[in-house]
Amino acid sequence: MERPGGAVQGGVETVDVDEADRPGTGPAPDKGGRPVAAQGISSHRPRPAKVLKAGTGAAVVLCLATALVHVLLVFLHVAPQNPLSQQYSRQVNAWVLPLFEQNWRLFAPDPESVNRQISARTMHTAPDGNVQVSDWFDLTGVDNSAVRHQVFPSHTAQNMLRRAWSSYLETHGGDDQPRSQRALMIQRYLTNIAADRISGHRGGTFESVQLRVITVPIAAAAAPAAAGGSGSATAAPTPADTRYLPWWKVDSHGN
Repeated sequence: MERPGGAVQGGVETVDVDEADRPGTGPAPDKGGRPVAAQGISSHRPRPAKVLKAGTGAAVVLCLATALVHVLLVFLHVAPQNPLSQQYSRQVNAWVLPLFEQNWRLFAPDPESVNRQISARTMHTAPDGNVQVSDWFDLTGVDNSAVRHQVFPSHTAQNMLRRAWSSYLETHGGDDQPRSQRALMIQRYLTNIAADRISGHRGGTFESVQLRVITVPIAAAAAPAAAGGSGSATAAPTPADTRYLPWWKVDSHGN
């Protein structure tokens, strides 16, 4: 028995099937012989994944390179003098100082023998030519209030201003004249600390900053009394020393 569209051969009915409907058959080629991709299916990997992978790899390489350079420069800074550290001393100091300075004071501390109060005031020249000088702003008092009664005080409040002034004393003479690039860098560093803190706490507009440092020696403890005698007399207190630094220009702060 014959049916339309098919023929019976040996008892098996054959049916004409369209090539596109056969499973496992790819899309029909176009006129140029190239297969046409199925609609809605992309033959390429998503680009965002490749970009993210490349960016992550570049960031990791950059971090590793920066860490290796930092370790090498710090090693040259703390190592004994050698031809390599002498040849690249300028680059090493530019990277290490003052933020990554290394010293041995952790193992051989040098306790403070004086108390210092560092204050600053600003100067602003108005458009009409009048010069306005502010009152003194106690920078040390702000640090002390941030450290007092704090279980874990910040490194900034404890050491930034104190270390900046100690470095200034080491690099400047009594005339406050910088005689090296390091001295000039420390001077700018100390000035920027004062300007930034005044701007953050007090505000206002100014172009120059002056520092005042009051040094009060810490009185030595009285010697214990000997048997059958009185203790040694307490030495007369040393008067405080007040030092005024020059007016230094800073980047304009305020509006």
